[in-house]
Amino acid sequence: MLGSGARLPRGAVLPILVLVLAFALAPTASAAKGGKDAPGPEVDAATWLLLDASDGHELAAHDSDEERAIASTTKLMTAYLALKNLSMNEKLEVPAYSPGPAESVAGLTKGEKLTVHDLLTAMMLPSANDAAVTVADGVAGSQRAFVDEMNRAAATLDLDHTHYANPIGLDDKENYSSAGDLTDLALQLLTDRRFRKIVAEPQATLKSGAQQRVVTNTNTLLLSDPSVDGVKTGHTLDAGYVLVASAKRDGIPLIAAVLGAPSEAERDASAESLLDYGYSLYREKTVVGRGDEAATATVRYEDEDLPLVAKRAIRVSVRKDENVQVDIEAPKEVEGPIAEGDRLGQLTVTIDGKFADRTPLTAGRTVDEPSVIDRIGGPIVVVLIAFAVIVILAAVAFWLRRRRQAGGERERDPEERMRTRQERIRRRDGGEGE
Repeated sequence: MLGSGARLPRGAVLPILVLVLAFALAPTASAAKGGKDAPGPEVDAATWLLLDASDGHELAAHDSDEERAIASTTKLMTAYLALKNLSMNEKLEVPAYSPGPAESVAGLTKGEKLTVHDLLTAMMLPSANDAAVTVADGVAGSQRAFVDEMNRAAATLDLDHTHYANPIGLDDKENYSSAGDLTDLALQLLTDRRFRKIVAEPQATLKSGAQQRVVTNTNTLLLSDPSVDGVKTGHTLDAGYVLVASAKRDGIPLIAAVLGAPSEAERDASAESLLDYGYSLYREKTVVGRGDEAATATVRYEDEDLPLVAKRAIRVSVRKDENVQVDIEAPKEVEGPIAEGDRLGQLTVTIDGKFADRTPLTAGRTVDEPSVIDRIGGPIVVVLIAFAVIVILAAVAFWLRRRRQAGGERERDPEERMRTRQERIRRRDGGEGE
């Protein structure tokens, strides 16, 4: 029996490749909607880059390897080292720090202790420099030692267009990165659930330290676009306005980096234009509908195949350059009893070899348990067998009758021979008497 009713002959389950859908077109050349060219993104920034975060595929770019000042997006590396080296519940003591008049700080005081979680929250949301310095000292003992750690990590992560001079992002000719390196680092960070949760918050409360503090995210695009869920802003005179933004629409994660925008409004507008353009390159495809027949299985003792139907619909969003593949794992042959709706296999969808979705395959109708007649071969076979038995019995009866007749004849022969002999004797004896 299979599932709640189907019995499979040995070796009946086979994986079957049933469909390959190819969408072949350059990803940034045209939009997927309506087959028309997609309007290019309107970006007012020095350099920029747009990636599909699921596979790192570049969707649009301009001078993405150019090395530029990056302001507080420097803190992405500070966060990376904190997550790598510290526990989120660990408390760090705030060192002495004298910020400049334009610096962003959380108002931390020397000697108070905050958890790493709260320090990361202060560092990533309001971009607090005093929190970043506290993290640097907590990881490496000093800012100078921490900067060495930052540059070693950049080399390890193959951030070839990145160099750090401080953990904060203050303008320095030795503190720079590129749109490409910033998105690569952001992609690495977004694999960490703790980081994702922090940068997606529009506002948060710092509960450790000498007092509770409410901090607000400087990523205003996150506040205006519900699909945006991170990551980090930055602004200095040398860097201009910088934003690394992550978003997810219809399950598709994109990440955009905008460097050197002339204003906060242009920074947000440029990042939004990049995201809108990126999502225009995808189309939603119904791979299988709910109740659609995806395969069939032969039914033992029946002439009609059993349809295997999808339990639910699968829709995927794909770029035109991606391949959608459907694999079915289901029995080749089944035997009743099977109830309609019994699970008999599964359908799996992959996009460019990566798992996308899966749905069970169920019996499209009921299959009754085969009767004795079915197992023998059906009514026709039963009639043929009965006819054969009758013929055989008739032949046996005929043979037995003939045998009895032949046996009777053999029993009369000795009497005849005896009478014949006696007659000869009488004749002989009678002749002698005359």
